[in-house]
Amino acid sequence: MKYMLIMRSNDEAVEAYEEIPFEQIIEQMGRYNESLIEAGVMAAGEGLTDASEGVVVDFSSTPPTVTDGPYGETKELFNGFWILQVSSREEAIEWASRCPLGPGSKLEVRRVTELSDFPQDNEWIQKEAQWIADAERAKADE
Repeated sequence: MKYMLIMRSNDEAVEAYEEIPFEQIIEQMGRYNESLIEAGVMAAGEGLTDASEGVVVDFSSTPPTVTDGPYGETKELFNGFWILQVSSREEAIEWASRCPLGPGSKLEVRRVTELSDFPQDNEWIQKEAQWIADAERAKADE
């Protein structure tokens, strides 16, 4: 099963991180990532740039409204993620609990859907399965 750990931070977390030397943050996250890789559970993981570089596309109107960052309040900014390949929800939670985050930060743990979660007779699910197979074949041919 794949689970996504979604890192969220508020103003308190941002202020706390500004008090920690950047090299220390990189080392702590590096050690955490290394432990995920050594355990064979990390499928992907990335951090995100500052919210001031982002935009929000809001579909409340037609056409959608685009708002440049920084946008809204910084109650819970999405700052990065990990995708873990683990055997259970409990294992994903255990790994999330080990992450070196401080006050004001949260990790949301969510299972990533699989094709088997959807009706297999659906045309678009069948196309998705074919796209995945084609991508895997192309990757193997590289």
